[in-house]
Amino acid sequence: MASKSIVDFAKIKEDLSDLPKQIQVVDENAKIIDQDVFKSFSDDQLVEFMKKMVWERALHEQTMNFSRQGRMGFYAPTAGEEATEMGTVMAMEKQDYLLPAYRDIPQLIQHGATVTEAYWWSRGHVRGNEFSARALMPQIIIGAAYLETAGVAMGLKKNGEDAIAFTYTGDGGTSQGDSYEGMNFAGAYQLPALFIVQNNGYAISTPRKKQTAAVALTQKAIAAGIPSVQVDGMDILACYSVAKAAREYILAGNGPVMIETLTNRYGAHSSAGDDPSRYRTKEEQQPWLDRDPLIRMRKILTDKNLWSQEQEDKLVEEYKNSFKEAIKEADAVEPEKVSDMLKRTFEVPTPELKAEIAEFEEKESK
Repeated sequence: MASKSIVDFAKIKEDLSDLPKQIQVVDENAKIIDQDVFKSFSDDQLVEFMKKMVWERALHEQTMNFSRQGRMGFYAPTAGEEATEMGTVMAMEKQDYLLPAYRDIPQLIQHGATVTEAYWWSRGHVRGNEFSARALMPQIIIGAAYLETAGVAMGLKKNGEDAIAFTYTGDGGTSQGDSYEGMNFAGAYQLPALFIVQNNGYAISTPRKKQTAAVALTQKAIAAGIPSVQVDGMDILACYSVAKAAREYILAGNGPVMIETLTNRYGAHSSAGDDPSRYRTKEEQQPWLDRDPLIRMRKILTDKNLWSQEQEDKLVEEYKNSFKEAIKEADAVEPEKVSDMLKRTFEVPTPELKAEIAEFEEKESK
């Protein structure tokens, strides 16, 4: 005779889907959802948000042009992610410590690096790691910046600094063990760390639904005892407001926070050449293009007589001209030699390394 089960696992799994609605201030139709938060911004602040997103879109377009010309090294496109990236980094302060991943070059520049330094980093030049921003160089290993963030946050806490460590990864990064280990460490020691997941739908070509069975990526922070929220990643006002609130909460000694921004990268994963049309359809992509963060903010500002297409076109031209000057400055620096890189590998070169250095010096002298 069958007995009643002691636990209803199906009901537990069903309850996992009971998630709060994503946080929005302005929806995809530029309708103001949260009037109180919207009214907290001055007209000048609203315009500044738009300028930052226009700057990032222009940076993306011009840098991709440089990449096609063979003037860049590795570059990760950011079109579509302007609201999540600019919104969150604008909520930080210069004393905060940024642990960027490779798609976070715009945030690194906004936090204090120069565009020229970012271009040097892309080319693998050592001068690309000498920026004055309070940050490490962008992390190439997926999810590894979360581990670095936990360590930096521990240092900030021990030093009693009025600052937090903040970092980014994509949806694919949350499938890496490093991400959980970093969050777990930060949660266990209640460290001043902000973990931002830019859920752009794809880890290169793997859709988010095939990466994990988690209903939301925010749920991955729960096991580490970290409060987490989902935010409309195409709404810069929501991204900024949530990141600012998270920073204040963390600085009050409450431990880490995780924010998942629901966004989309419009193009390829990187300039290395993957073809996004091979793993997603136009029908799948169009709804995200319709939610474009610049279109949304442009309508709000235009309705308030704070913005015009002429003004935007002028800004784009100014920004792109500045990027052209930056690439000229980057071009003027002598390229790195393999022998120079090898000499920096160890403070005291091993016998094998000495032989390699000598070999490359001989080749480079010809």
